Amino acid sequence: MEFSPALRPATLIARYKRFLADVVTAEGETLTIHCANTGAMTGCATPGDTIWYSTSDSSTRKYPHSWEITQTREGHWINVNTLRTNAVVREALESGWIPELSGYETLKAEVKYGSERSRIDFLLQAEEQVNCYIEVKSVTLLQQGKGYFPDAVTERGQKHLRELISVAAEGHRAVLMFAVMHSGIEDVSPARHIDGRYAALLVQAQQHGVEVLAYKASLSHLGMQLKSSVTVTL
Repeated sequence: MEFSPALRPATLIARYKRFLADVVTAEGETLTIHCANTGAMTGCATPGDTIWYSTSDSSTRKYPHSWEITQTREGHWINVNTLRTNAVVREALESGWIPELSGYETLKAEVKYGSERSRIDFLLQAEEQVNCYIEVKSVTLLQQGKGYFPDAVTERGQKHLRELISVAAEGHRAVLMFAVMHSGIEDVSPARHIDGRYAALLVQAQQHGVEVLAYKASLSHLGMQLKSSVTVTL
């Protein structure tokens, strides 16, 4: 996925109210931009880091600029726009870049399913194959050289694991896809120190037939693309 029009750089002043951040552009202008990431964004929003933002031409948006990428002073690239993560995974699925999930004929997004009224990120279907339900999680938390998910307690994520367990019990394929959107992360583990319940449910999900995959994206201000699988350690 390429960014078009091109992203612009700025220096982060602060993120606040979850959805907003103040930045200083290369021209010295102070802007308030929108942040689509509702998570803790630990390590992704350090004041002084370079951020890359897009600009919408919509006349109805109060904040036309959106925070897309963080470029840290340590040299890491991080996708902070979680809406982009699903677009990158969809591109990979449609292009057959994920061998474990290739061979399906149709792809649907945001399909309602489950007893807890969830929406699956992607549903793959093909004749003479069971349905494949894919839940995508963006991984951006790097601590002591390790990648972790989640970066905050996630009741929504716990619900999704329960739904995937039910899908697997019904005889369908159920897949949890960790999309690694941080250039410094080479493996993924559940963040037991942050959300022990999620970690326990993830182990339970795998034991009940849920497939757990992790693929890492190449990232820059020009674009992003899922490139290679990485290890998941439960």
